[in-house]
Amino acid sequence: MAGRVCVIGSANMDLVVRAPRLPKPGETILGGPFEMFAGGKGANQAVAAARMGAQVSFVGRVGSDAYGTELRTALSREGVDLTTLRATAGVATGVALITVDESGGENTIVVAGGANKRVSREDVQAVSGLIRSADVLLMQLEVPVDVVAAAATTARSTGRKVVLNAAPAVELPEGLLATVDVLVVNRGEAAAGVGAPAETPSRDLAKKLLDLGPRAVVITLGARGALAADSRGVEHIPSIEVQAVDTVGAGDAFCGTLAAMLGEGKTLAQATRAGCVAGALAATKPGAIPSLPTREAVGRALQA
Repeated sequence: MAGRVCVIGSANMDLVVRAPRLPKPGETILGGPFEMFAGGKGANQAVAAARMGAQVSFVGRVGSDAYGTELRTALSREGVDLTTLRATAGVATGVALITVDESGGENTIVVAGGANKRVSREDVQAVSGLIRSADVLLMQLEVPVDVVAAAATTARSTGRKVVLNAAPAVELPEGLLATVDVLVVNRGEAAAGVGAPAETPSRDLAKKLLDLGPRAVVITLGARGALAADSRGVEHIPSIEVQAVDTVGAGDAFCGTLAAMLGEGKTLAQATRAGCVAGALAATKPGAIPSLPTREAVGRALQA
């Protein structure tokens, strides 16, 4: 049975240039073709969950501009409920400036938050019924962190499952992680979250993060899969081998898939395995939303 996932997060227009390599500080290099894609961590993860079969509602803001209209069209096309996506006059839709290394698919991203910064605690109060009726509340940190904290508290008050992708890394308010069921971070975010050196073993990072209050921690490891940790222990879950061409959106594919699977009642290990496969498949295509795999594609890869 399809789970209900409420996503509170960002919606951006991704402005992408592919280049022979990533530029060094102060350097100008000549890139390849320019492309625009609907994106933003919140929007990407909402579509990823929808393509996995979840019933998805999206809470966020865009500007009253052309980019906002395009984002709304792109999300609606995927079956995402946009009743609570607000258009905000006088402010631009969020934009992400992305450079992709053609040789290996790695990227650099700078985000201008725009309307995403206007998502408020009042918005959370207005959708409290939606949050309480969802199986999973999925959030990231491209909207104000006080909004994330308020929404997590609302979800936990009625026993809803809270998944927080703590990206980009920002200082979190005290007590937030105690309201989180599954914390999802990459290695860099994990190290920053506990103030540990970057070379700290992933298993140690996972245990330190658990001590901060979340009921479970998942650390994504790129091509090597992910670590899933809870009170029962730490498990390494491998991914599948693919030829990566663009890693933009791979992490969001992971998070949206994880949330959709948890919403169906899958175990943490099962949901993490599906997320690893979805992230790997997303890395084989350019763009964020265009690269997000369907449930059928993930199912075929899992069977193989």
